[in-house]
Amino acid sequence: MSRLKGKVALVTGGTSGIGKATALLFAKEGAKVVIAARREDEGRQVVREINDIDGEAIFVRTDVTSAHDCANAVAEAVASFGKLDIAFNNAGIQITGKPVAETDEHAWDQVIGINLKGTFLSMKYEIPEILKAGGGSIINMSSAYGLVGSAFGACSYHASKHAVIGITKAAALEYASHKIRVNAICPAFVKTDLTAQYLDDPELAKVVTSLLPVGRLGTLEEMAEAVTFLASDASAFITGTTLTIDGGMTAA
Repeated sequence: MSRLKGKVALVTGGTSGIGKATALLFAKEGAKVVIAARREDEGRQVVREINDIDGEAIFVRTDVTSAHDCANAVAEAVASFGKLDIAFNNAGIQITGKPVAETDEHAWDQVIGINLKGTFLSMKYEIPEILKAGGGSIINMSSAYGLVGSAFGACSYHASKHAVIGITKAAALEYASHKIRVNAICPAFVKTDLTAQYLDDPELAKVVTSLLPVGRLGTLEEMAEAVTFLASDASAFITGTTLTIDGGMTAA
């Protein structure tokens, strides 16, 4: 049975990586999907891939740091498919390499703007429509590094992902009685086109893998399955929590 049959789902940052993999799985599971992202060519390609598996999808060009764009993405979802049941707020960015005292203010603002403000603005406009639909599920993208720190020069990333967990818990409590569930996922290192670029260095790949007790990176399919579980009725009693998908990294 299709886990998301009859549902309408919005995915921010759905043009690549975990966002794209989840959008495709949502469609396979019966949802009508809205891809909200900045890269139009890639977004329309994801729509074509969904159409190729007999799914329904639209692309809406969206910068999640813009209130206008976030409101418009939700409005287009409702105009096209009649409602909104599910949102996966996945859009994010990572800038690393410098400790706190050397971090550029612009770089800090960029990371906080996309990862945290983008999650806030997305939920701000998603929640009223999910309320109208009678409830639903919101899944926010945090990170294993939203649970712990590191000395990798990623202070803005850590700050944003810790804060995503905070806003997730707050929203979950605010809307629990209205049948909206809000959870976050916390992946560790995942095999994507982006990570493939820097893991081509054997020494770096060895260091990264050493952080993962299972001895390998996660896959896009594993991440998409986790999000789909939280989007589905199978997780109806789960809200305000984090699903840590990190190969044991944060258990150490």
